[in-house]
Amino acid sequence: MGKKRNKKTPRSKGKPKARTPPPPPPETETQTRNWLDLPRDVTVSILSRLRAIDVLESAQKVCMGWRNICKDPLIWRTVDMSHGDCDFAAYDLDKMCRHAVDRSCGNLVDINIEHNCTDDLLKYITDRCGGIRRLRLVYCYFTSERRIYEVASRLALLEELNISLCRFSLESLQVLGSSCPLLRSFKLNRPCTSSNFVAGDNDGEALAIAGTMHGLRHLQLDQNQLTDDGLRQILDSCPHLESLDLRHCFNLNLEGDLGKRCTEQIKQLWLPDDSIDDYEFPATPYGFANFWEYIGSNDCEDPNCYDDLND
Repeated sequence: MGKKRNKKTPRSKGKPKARTPPPPPPETETQTRNWLDLPRDVTVSILSRLRAIDVLESAQKVCMGWRNICKDPLIWRTVDMSHGDCDFAAYDLDKMCRHAVDRSCGNLVDINIEHNCTDDLLKYITDRCGGIRRLRLVYCYFTSERRIYEVASRLALLEELNISLCRFSLESLQVLGSSCPLLRSFKLNRPCTSSNFVAGDNDGEALAIAGTMHGLRHLQLDQNQLTDDGLRQILDSCPHLESLDLRHCFNLNLEGDLGKRCTEQIKQLWLPDDSIDDYEFPATPYGFANFWEYIGSNDCEDPNCYDDLND
């Protein structure tokens, strides 16, 4: 008989060691952040950067806490009445703007109005807020010239003025320039079409600027009809001028001494033929060809056809 094989006694493996569970994944930022728990001053800072329509139609409806914050006058030191992609016809922008001005409690310093600046609205704003430093009016073609005389005295602290695609007279321009001694930045962009832009020379606006806005440091006259004489007057009368935008000012001939003077005196200079890719309004080599279409008056080719609105 063969030898018996000894059966091996199986070794005891013992109890398995408990494994340490992996740490939980870090919570995402959206899981940990509660916007309602932000400090009040931080929330005020954030909401003050929104457009008025976003605050009044959305932000203040989030909760009672935000509604109370949206009544803080600090939020309304800046009022942006631009509407972006919203259908501005769906809102009463005049009423909304007045409400925003009321909430500022006279602390308004910066206001941007597009399309809906009526005579009464402009007076309403300046009657309640005498410390406005920045004013931007775009497509406000219903603004009366007479109203400029009434509100100019309330804009003595104005530092930045942007008037784009608005009906505006030389007299109004002169009154504003004379009433705003602190004015440092001025943008004047006029409504022009391909049929009238090359109609002739016009140094009226250039002379009004040269005669009243001696403290300017930044000037934009895109698509203006000023000539070399008007430009010389501006350079002579505005010695502190640092930036000058002359794009599409095709009546200018900047060859010779005048062109040399511009490059030497002005730190930032845009010449008539420079690119307008960064321009905020639709334009062609002949001017704002889409302006009348934009305001819904394709049949009107004459830029003076809206003058009766100022009477």
